[in-house]
Amino acid sequence: MGITKSEKFSEEQNQIANIAKSFAHPARVAILQHLFKINACICGDLVSEIGLAQPTISQHLKELKNLGLIKGNVEGTSVCYCINEEVWTSTKQLLTTFLDQDSKPKSQCC
Repeated sequence: MGITKSEKFSEEQNQIANIAKSFAHPARVAILQHLFKINACICGDLVSEIGLAQPTISQHLKELKNLGLIKGNVEGTSVCYCINEEVWTSTKQLLTTFLDQDSKPKSQCC
């Protein structure tokens, strides 16, 4: 299997691919949905809410944090997470632009 040549693609194309990768696991989608539902920082109950082991949850949180969709603050011995509103807004704009490409007039093809 070949190595992905991400430098051959635009920054926007790489961003969209990274966003899609972050949404590609249902646990990450569930984490984001839960953070939006509670509309606050969450420190420790993701394990009981999502139903996966702590190391698994931690790995998914790391992926979401690396992308910038969530942010975390250390509070005592735990880390509290919440949606990064600024990054979420720019992500929505990027995906909306990408997904709205079909709104252009269509040619007579297929």
